[in-house]
Amino acid sequence: MIGRIAGRLDYRAADHVLIDVRGVGYLVYISDRTMAALPGNGEAVALYTDLLVREDNLQLFGFTSLVEKEWHRLLMGVQGIGAKASLAILGALGPEGVSKAIALGDWHALAKAKGVGPKIAQRAAIELKNKAPSVMAMGGGEVDADDVVIEEDAPVAKPRRAAVKPNPAQGEALSALVNLGYAPSDAAAAVAEAMTPGAATGEVIRAALKLLAPKG
Repeated sequence: MIGRIAGRLDYRAADHVLIDVRGVGYLVYISDRTMAALPGNGEAVALYTDLLVREDNLQLFGFTSLVEKEWHRLLMGVQGIGAKASLAILGALGPEGVSKAIALGDWHALAKAKGVGPKIAQRAAIELKNKAPSVMAMGGGEVDADDVVIEEDAPVAKPRRAAVKPNPAQGEALSALVNLGYAPSDAAAAVAEAMTPGAATGEVIRAALKLLAPKG
């Protein structure tokens, strides 16, 4: 199993890139969001990968974080969602957006992805709801291209960072709430609703506790 690719970005197409790893080119399919986060051609790049094995074809799919890779794996397990639809969902929402949509049962958000209809979106929200806590607890796990080694006779520019880095507060807040005795599914939904860009762990926990507080 090929779990990670690190090398030089050779070229990019509409839905895939070619990464040169010491003379061997790997064709890797990625989402629009991942494509936008990659550096320029000729620069160092690293992606987590998932290998799809079919009778007549082998395809590699690339992701900037372990959370994104795990959601792709889970989405592919839902009837009616293939690799193209999974990448469309991740491209439209991002891994954090998918975590939030699944935790809250918000199938409307999933249905915004190209090629994903209401029925499939509802099925995904229902089937994966119990998976949200474990995926959210994984944290960011962003792949780092700084350790990519390129031959000395072919220097490349320093790779750019993705525009938005995963916020570890999501996983940390979820873990804290579960340790306080809240059910993982309830805690995941509260954390997903409480998350805001750049929020600190303490802020997310306090906001989530308010949402979990008994009404009345």
